[in-house]
Amino acid sequence: MYAFTEQGVAMLATVLKSPKARAVSIDIMRAFVAMRHFLMSNAQVFQRLDRLEIRQLETEHKIEQVFAKLDEGAEDNKQCIFFDGQVYDAYEFICNLIKSATTRIVLIDNYVDYTVLTMLDKREPGVNATIYTQKAGAQFKLDIAKHDAQYPPIPVWIFKMSHDRFLIIDDRVYHVGASIKDLGKKWFAVSLMEAQDANVIITRLQADSSSI
Repeated sequence: MYAFTEQGVAMLATVLKSPKARAVSIDIMRAFVAMRHFLMSNAQVFQRLDRLEIRQLETEHKIEQVFAKLDEGAEDNKQCIFFDGQVYDAYEFICNLIKSATTRIVLIDNYVDYTVLTMLDKREPGVNATIYTQKAGAQFKLDIAKHDAQYPPIPVWIFKMSHDRFLIIDDRVYHVGASIKDLGKKWFAVSLMEAQDANVIITRLQADSSSI
């Protein structure tokens, strides 16, 4: 397939001298002229179409943003049940909660080890983290000292009045059915306690705990 510009057709017409060639050249030139008139007379229509296409792209982008926000909200589940063997899924869920904190993280867990320190280190810079546990053995005290010598300190307090595990993220209180270090080993659930005041819990923790 071959194509010519308007100038190319004009140059070709000077070479081809037969009556049929001249007639075809004239028809092609007329087609170019008609096309120019069409483009000029409909310039505003094409401009409107361009603007409409731009608006459509902007609308599609906004719709994509809305769905992205909905997807983000779906990931931040208020409650979830994990079954035995879902070690990584449970680990990822808790880590995402930790990463979502903007001001503070408070963990109430009677059984903690150095892996809990590693998980809490996934928090954003400037977010404070505190652990309340029923006891801290010599090894865990050593782990804390080594950790705090290199990373932002995580205060650990002795608190013996809790049976369950709780995770406070900013002002949200989560009930956690398993110790953080044992996630996914057995069935457990994580539930957001929407009616619970985080400040009330923290005030009572501070009144009934002691430093290690």
